[in-house]
Amino acid sequence: MTQKKTLIALLTGVLMLAAGAGVALWLYKPEPKSKTFFGELPDIGGAYSVLDETGAISTDQSFPGKYRIYFFGFTHCPDVCPTALGTIAAALDGMGGKADAFVPLFVTVDPERDTPEIVKDYTDAFDPRIIGLTGSVEQITGLAKSFKIYFRKVPQGDSYTMDHSGFIYVMNPEGKFVAFFKHEDTPERITTGLRQVLSKAGA
Repeated sequence: MTQKKTLIALLTGVLMLAAGAGVALWLYKPEPKSKTFFGELPDIGGAYSVLDETGAISTDQSFPGKYRIYFFGFTHCPDVCPTALGTIAAALDGMGGKADAFVPLFVTVDPERDTPEIVKDYTDAFDPRIIGLTGSVEQITGLAKSFKIYFRKVPQGDSYTMDHSGFIYVMNPEGKFVAFFKHEDTPERITTGLRQVLSKAGA
């Protein structure tokens, strides 16, 4: 092979590699890091029956026509839970009149200590709109499992604390999972996401 033909072959190979790399980058272009909606939503939620902060039975059908915002935590929580509940309250404030479309729910993962009266006092300290839910260990375990919530009791001296997931879930009036946030998200981001939820539904 002549030197000229060898050079042409090398250039052709380089161009083909460059084109292939470009196609690969296009095919595997990363998705945006910030998402509120998903093409395929996980199987989150389901039927449940627990107790609300007044001691009455509360189920997945208790708030017809309302979007529900769920956060799982416990009243002895030192940081994550107060942050999340304060953020939810501030996010709803940012919704103005649209906040009426949502019912925020705080589900304790420590039902052994968190009675209806205790969760009511706790949630009212953040926002009276937030409704506390509790129940038997079996009821709460079943509800948490349907939301793919991790939690476990961790010994702490003569007492214990609870290790748990810190996600905020949004369910539509039909009981379908439509969005989630992290407890460290800002109120502004959650307000924006909740507005998107309503806009997507034409509300």
